[in-house]
Amino acid sequence: MSDVTIRPLQQTDHDEWRRLWTAYLEFYKTTVPEEVYQTTWKRLFTEGEFEPKGFLALIDGKPVGLVHYLYHRSGWSIVNNCYLQDLFTAPETRGKGVGAALIEAVKQEAGKIGVTNVYWMTHETNATARKLYDRVARQTGFIEYDLT
Repeated sequence: MSDVTIRPLQQTDHDEWRRLWTAYLEFYKTTVPEEVYQTTWKRLFTEGEFEPKGFLALIDGKPVGLVHYLYHRSGWSIVNNCYLQDLFTAPETRGKGVGAALIEAVKQEAGKIGVTNVYWMTHETNATARKLYDRVARQTGFIEYDLT
């Protein structure tokens, strides 16, 4: 197995990003309108403290994973928090360190600006991802609610 390379998303990655993000959405049995694809892609390259950012994972030059993350303020800290919003690894590369490398890249990037709280959610049935998450992070015990 070749080494995993992680790098920031680039404008030239659009087609591969879209392929991976679509697969992520399909994994969760959901879709988004074309306008959301276009807006999200634009936001990933918009300057601003709270705009989303992203990394791509590559093996042998082929994109095999992605992560989106964003910073937000909190009433509990002076520095921002980092929410790891979307994490996806192509099925054929799961268990090969891609997800862990993407998480570590976000942690390192957040650390550059003094952010130590990197957190995320996953569905309780996502057993494969939870094995990784249980290894690299701590489960906080919080339960999510939303108003949709």
